[in-house]
Amino acid sequence: MSNQIVRLIQAHLGTLLFFVGGGAYSEGAEPISYNLYGSPGLIDMPTAQSAPDAEIGATLGYFAGTTRTTLAFQITPRLSGSFRYSRIQNFMIATGGDTYDRSLDLRYRFVDEGPYRPAIAIGLRDFLGTGRYSSEYVAATKHVGPRLTFSGGIGWGRLGSYKGFDNPLGALDGRFDTRAAGSSATGGQIESGKWFRGDAAFFAGVSWVATDRLTVKAEYSSDAYIIETTSGRDLFERKSPFNFAVDYQVRDGVRAQAYYMYGSELGASISLVLNPKQPTVNGTAAPAPLPVRVRESAEVVDLDWTTQPDSVEMLRVRVAEMLAAENLALESIDIAGRTVTLRLRNNRTLIAPEAIGRTARILSQVMPASVEHFTIIPVVGGVPASAILMNRSDLERLEHEPDNAWKSYVRVEIVDAGDTTDPGVYSESLYPKFRWNLGPYVSPSYFDPDSPVRADVGIELNAFYDLAPGLGLSGTLRHRLAGNVSKSIRLSNSRIQPVRTDAVLYAREGGTALQHLTLNYQFRPGTNLYGRVTAGYFEEMYGGISGEILWKPVDSRLGLGAEVNYVKQRDYDQMFGFRDYETTTGHLSAYYDFGNGFHGQLDVGRYLAKDWGSTISLSREFANGWKIGAFATFTDVSFEDFGEGSFDKGLTFTIPASHFLGQPSPTTVGTTIRSITRDGGARLNVRNRLYNDVRKYHAPELRANWGRFWR
Repeated sequence: MSNQIVRLIQAHLGTLLFFVGGGAYSEGAEPISYNLYGSPGLIDMPTAQSAPDAEIGATLGYFAGTTRTTLAFQITPRLSGSFRYSRIQNFMIATGGDTYDRSLDLRYRFVDEGPYRPAIAIGLRDFLGTGRYSSEYVAATKHVGPRLTFSGGIGWGRLGSYKGFDNPLGALDGRFDTRAAGSSATGGQIESGKWFRGDAAFFAGVSWVATDRLTVKAEYSSDAYIIETTSGRDLFERKSPFNFAVDYQVRDGVRAQAYYMYGSELGASISLVLNPKQPTVNGTAAPAPLPVRVRESAEVVDLDWTTQPDSVEMLRVRVAEMLAAENLALESIDIAGRTVTLRLRNNRTLIAPEAIGRTARILSQVMPASVEHFTIIPVVGGVPASAILMNRSDLERLEHEPDNAWKSYVRVEIVDAGDTTDPGVYSESLYPKFRWNLGPYVSPSYFDPDSPVRADVGIELNAFYDLAPGLGLSGTLRHRLAGNVSKSIRLSNSRIQPVRTDAVLYAREGGTALQHLTLNYQFRPGTNLYGRVTAGYFEEMYGGISGEILWKPVDSRLGLGAEVNYVKQRDYDQMFGFRDYETTTGHLSAYYDFGNGFHGQLDVGRYLAKDWGSTISLSREFANGWKIGAFATFTDVSFEDFGEGSFDKGLTFTIPASHFLGQPSPTTVGTTIRSITRDGGARLNVRNRLYNDVRKYHAPELRANWGRFWR
């Protein structure tokens, strides 16, 4: 048994590391133990405890033929969610085959722990899946001293299956007395008609912190494990409702647990955690910014430099050199007696105020003393995103003031840059310019029942040719060296047009593949407006032409956009040919910044399979570049025609390299995890969509991150 557990952990550890990459708890926060379901809890039972705000936990647990891999996120201080992928051995009684199950949990702590009252939370387990783990609960947790914690609660569904009793909610409505059996044929639907229905049962447990690293736990379980112990499946013999565990903190961010379960089984789990709010590297390797040069009062009126014929060129060269030392690029500069307008390309950091602040310091060092008014225009894709206007004297006065971040923010003016500002002289080193890089790639694939985690690895060549401001050509050529994505036997069984489910055919024939090759043009059609036109091979499956327009005032939380695409399906070898399928797809989009890092998006329109519907997305974003979100798409494709999963849904992650490097970097790694890839609700993948790049330089986001202006 112990060797089997070790082998399972070794086999899945790579997946956990991909999800979270190790890390540390928030400084000063009490470490939270994750249970076998990958949520804060005891062993198999939940508690009312919450992880520190924004913590990400990945847990791999095994016992009695069941392996659970769970990714949990503390969405807000009170609300948490978990996505779980489970393998249950010998599930198919007729054949002895395994089954794989995807499930989603939510929990909300609605009462905080006080001197005399416990914390109380309500939870939904597997409320969006096949229903194999479907259960609801109300849990309470109370600390008795610094080391002893008691928890208990009442559960329904699986958590009401051992020593159950009549549902107390039945006194309110007789419909609570019974719970429907089974689940929808396609799974993945919200079956709220089952929630808190049927028999209920009590669960309880205790944990004792023996040392700074070791915790001992015991619990009374209300889960009868009816599915797993059914005759013919017989995964284990449930002899007792009591479970016992030891939990050991191997190092910061890594906890290992060992279990004795239900009087008959051994189990184990490992949990890795990190918090996007806390970098994994203490401090930063980046050099300190230049100081602001303070002028003498007599210098301010001196305009003699304006009579020198080469003065502007000398200043331009000096500014460009100093910006390059900060990994920033000068697009253009226009210098007059009292003003300077500079267009800035930020190659340094994801944190826009940091790039703006360092640029302002450089201007204070280089510009003649008479130049009082600085206008810095961040450029995205060759077009101005906004204009930040500031007075040089404010910089001189505030650099060493207490609360200088807020004082400097209220003194700047952030306005629309439009497309009318005289760009001055563009840097000759930027247009035209050819760039390229060669490196490795990893392309993962998830949730194939024959091999839940697959991946291809190889080398890729990326090339970029900046032709003019806003106009660029880019491409990616890949060559696969090894991998098993193409070995999947799951071919499309779609009832509708296959637009994504034939991905394995692209993997098989695309050993050397033109991943994308596009000509992209971005422009400003007017005030508060941004435009994009892209033509070429957008992604591995589709090519064509795409157009987008975005309305986004610089001082507004709201953005509105429209996109239209005409596309054809590419040949499986992913070179230059096309298949017969073609379509027009597009969406109207609304974007909103709710504040506190929460962003919402609603897309309504036509998808790749010619289905009509909408996608709703919600993400939480952090000042350092981390983004964690979820989305769901509903179209006029019925749940039955969509197939397994019922509708398209998933999680999105954007991870900044700077979190792990300890120095500024604009590089991020993004991935989308879908419970299953089907054809309904599929959307085209196009690079350089406007909203996320543009809004970084608008007032709501600049204000949220302005604390980095002086860094």
